[in-house]
Amino acid sequence: MHYRNGPIESNDVSIIIPAKNEEAGIEAIIERIKAVMVPLGREFEIIVVDDGSDDATAQRANDAGAVVLCHPYNIGNGAAIKTGIRYARGSALVMLDADGQHPPEDIPRLLELLEKYHMVVGARAPDSETTLHRRLANKFYNRFASYVCGRRIEDLTSGFRAVRAGVAKEFISLLPNTFSYPTTITLATVRSGYSLAYLPIKSPKRNAGTKSKIKLLSDGSRFLLIIFKITSLYSPLKIFLPASIATFLTGLGYGLYKIFFLDGRYGPTSQMLIVFSVLMFLIGLVSEQISQLRFDRNIPFAGERQRRFTMIGKEAEAKGVRALLEDVARASQPTRKH
Repeated sequence: MHYRNGPIESNDVSIIIPAKNEEAGIEAIIERIKAVMVPLGREFEIIVVDDGSDDATAQRANDAGAVVLCHPYNIGNGAAIKTGIRYARGSALVMLDADGQHPPEDIPRLLELLEKYHMVVGARAPDSETTLHRRLANKFYNRFASYVCGRRIEDLTSGFRAVRAGVAKEFISLLPNTFSYPTTITLATVRSGYSLAYLPIKSPKRNAGTKSKIKLLSDGSRFLLIIFKITSLYSPLKIFLPASIATFLTGLGYGLYKIFFLDGRYGPTSQMLIVFSVLMFLIGLVSEQISQLRFDRNIPFAGERQRRFTMIGKEAEAKGVRALLEDVARASQPTRKH
């Protein structure tokens, strides 16, 4: 069966693992990845990005045979992912955490779906071993992101995913340095018109001796801010239109309340709110038009732009060489006398 998006450009796979103080389990994760990837018969590399660990994470990852990139100090989980993306040589990138909550045994299923989609995310099943407040927060984020994207988002914050290198590198400048990179790349991928699939996985408990580095309040509010930021960038009317309607209804309702219940006049406050609502709508409309200029619907899949332009350049160069040789051949021919 031939899919319209086409297969990924090569057989190479780069597996990126951000890690900070994960010496207890990093070797086991790497060995599990090798046990899964070797039977596939695909070329692969395992990249561990040590984000300023103060333990033996880097050394143990190196001993296990991974390529180790080290940050001089803790920059952030997203920064580690960006470092891995920049270094990766594969056309398919797989990202997973080093704490054991992302089962490497599911990597072949992710890669199989990646032949059809631009990005595949491991969606944690409801029976995954996560805390109650994390499940409730993720449910809220998923609902809001689904509204923004216009399609169901099953797991917005999952860091276990496979993505085509062209997509990842296209959005790398948007990715934050913190834990919210999955939120950003998911929203940017969907709103840019690329295809997204979810693969149900069961997330086990994290490795012994490790703990979550995500803070519920600070990182939770950051996730929400990221959603607003990406929405404003790719689909501004999703924010401006509801705000405009709410402001208009508030102004209208307050004015009617003053007229019918307080026996007063409509008042300048109501008029001001209604004018603001119209301005909000117009700003959102202009922003929506500007955001559409960023989309290029003529590109069938990520990475095609660069390859197509490269081929055009090569064809032009070949035509130029042929034209030059033809000119030389004509000039070298003896002139006929009439």
